[in-house]
Amino acid sequence: MVQNPKKQITATTTYRSNGKLLLTGEYFVLEGALALALPTQKGQTLTVSPVSGAAMPVIEWQSFTPSGQCWFSVCFSYPNFEPVTSTSGQEQTAIKLQQILQEAHRLNPRFLDNTPPLQVQTHLEFEPNWGLGSSSTLINNVAQWAQADAYRLQFATFGGSGYDIACAMHNTPLLYQKPETGPQVQPVAFYPPFTGCLYFVHLGQKQNSRQGIQHFYTHTNSRRTWYTQQISGITQAVVISSTLPEFESLLNRHEQLVSEALSLPMVKDTHFPDFWGAVKSLGAWGGDFVLASSTKSPGETMDYFCGKGFTTVIPYANMIKA
Repeated sequence: MVQNPKKQITATTTYRSNGKLLLTGEYFVLEGALALALPTQKGQTLTVSPVSGAAMPVIEWQSFTPSGQCWFSVCFSYPNFEPVTSTSGQEQTAIKLQQILQEAHRLNPRFLDNTPPLQVQTHLEFEPNWGLGSSSTLINNVAQWAQADAYRLQFATFGGSGYDIACAMHNTPLLYQKPETGPQVQPVAFYPPFTGCLYFVHLGQKQNSRQGIQHFYTHTNSRRTWYTQQISGITQAVVISSTLPEFESLLNRHEQLVSEALSLPMVKDTHFPDFWGAVKSLGAWGGDFVLASSTKSPGETMDYFCGKGFTTVIPYANMIKA
């Protein structure tokens, strides 16, 4: 448990966390597989400022999209974090945020102890439907603010493997594993010479990570341990791959294994059967981003995906923190 001296808020403070993409290890990272995770350049900020004139200890919370639109607001009283007012139709969001703040206070009971009324603003740097970690960046920002353990806060509120929290707090690609002893993170220098051939394509179908996890445990069988070992081996090979054909072969094998284990079709078969390169799902299958490799020009590559109706195509160098 994190215990810290009382920290009075007398000036504006901003916290920031990176978004995330999971290149290898989706689903099986939950079983202890070694995964390669990629922090994204875009993330989310949380800014805390004292306010005057409030009649009671409150937190005036506002959340903004990348375009500057306020999509959610709530006013909490504390120390119990009871919602006083909230955006109409966003009651469940207010309840979830209340749970996060209450858990942060449980992890560090000195959080907001004798603190004046506050204004909190969060600003997403990526589109909310991109699946880059709206929740994990929020959790890590709140944990920084509360001086609490971000992994414990994540596991208590959203669950999951925790790789997204590792991305939130690291600025380079990393190997992530979650054995029974807790998260293990190893930053790696993953910027292979063929990154100019790699693109992230948004499928426009936001996935619910918790539903994906439920599907994983429902459909994987007694060979789960074997699959986990195979995925870990692929992750290790991907990190040291030096040529595009080798990298593509590893991605294709990874896709085949996960498809076989979960009884789900591969995204290349369902969406891009005539594409000349490799296509790999990232994170929960069925939506959000995929990684595509292409030896053709950026113009030809983007024209192909735009012709299929997928207009958000981002080169690797424009998405991932190096």
